[in-house]
Amino acid sequence: MIGLLQRVSEASVRVDDAIVGRIDQGLLVLLCAERGDTHKEADALLNKLLTYRVFGDAEGKMNLNVSQVNGGLPLVPQFTLAADTRSGTRPSFTPAAPPTVANELFDYTVQRARQVHPQVETGRFGADMKVALINDGPVTFWLHIAPSV
Repeated sequence: MIGLLQRVSEASVRVDDAIVGRIDQGLLVLLCAERGDTHKEADALLNKLLTYRVFGDAEGKMNLNVSQVNGGLPLVPQFTLAADTRSGTRPSFTPAAPPTVANELFDYTVQRARQVHPQVETGRFGADMKVALINDGPVTFWLHIAPSV
């Protein structure tokens, strides 16, 4: 599983001109399931992103996680994170999980996140989404939990 975390001062997701998710301060997370990913990888990624220390403490050091700052957590599916761009001028999406598997893993991750974090918003799997954000910093991290084979 891949998670692209962006520390934001605000973010929103629109589908068909309707806002389906909005937060103030928090972490916008673009999620991607790869071939071979299971609930195990989804759980590991969720744990890591909830505990990843990217928010400043009293001294301005990145020592606080999204829960410690009462931040929002929009989870947005984005299969293009799995693109293989090593050759040519058109990406290959072979590394991405098949849509039915990816959708199930996205829904699973959202459900698990809502069990442990008070403010979880989402994008919509398979939809044409418009994601708006103000990246705070900018601070962006790419987290990767490789499938256990």
